[in-house]
Amino acid sequence: MSFALQSQKRIACILQESADLHTRLIEEAIEPLTHMAETLIQSFRSGGKLLLFGNGGSAADAQHVAAEFVGRFQQERRGLPAIALTTDSSAVTSISNDYGYEQVFARQIEAFGVTGDVVLAISASGNSPNVIVGVERAKELGLVTFGLAGGSGGKLALLANVCITVPSKVTARVQECHLALEHILCELVEEALFGEPK
Repeated sequence: MSFALQSQKRIACILQESADLHTRLIEEAIEPLTHMAETLIQSFRSGGKLLLFGNGGSAADAQHVAAEFVGRFQQERRGLPAIALTTDSSAVTSISNDYGYEQVFARQIEAFGVTGDVVLAISASGNSPNVIVGVERAKELGLVTFGLAGGSGGKLALLANVCITVPSKVTARVQECHLALEHILCELVEEALFGEPK
């Protein structure tokens, strides 16, 4: 079989796998994602902020979502307070050096988190130690904790107030679904606070 034909079959298989997962989420994610949006809307209206974190691709997601809220998603409006706890290299490296990498998010949550804030923890496995410790600290401080996970959901699904788990063990497929969920969250919040795009 030629490379072109093999590639075409593989591409179709990957796209179908991703599409099937998105279809499953239509049933499984609607209620928790609605709750996440309602809670975040109320937090923003009350002067709260969103704190996001994860590792690797999930760190990139945290930064992406924070940028959508601080900048804009689909319309011109005022910035919304969202902080990715992955972006300050001095904080990340000093905390990791002084306290251990497992504390890298928890320590920042102690510094920035106040009652009324919302945490969004992202982990494809649901078991990243520093993500779990961060969520535990957020709960101790009385913050609302949301999670996006994959596979069985791991510890994150048990710990977060609300967690959406993508039913796949393939990290790339999980991350593709996470991005779709994150964009939906941005859209729901932006439209609720500022109206539909004109």
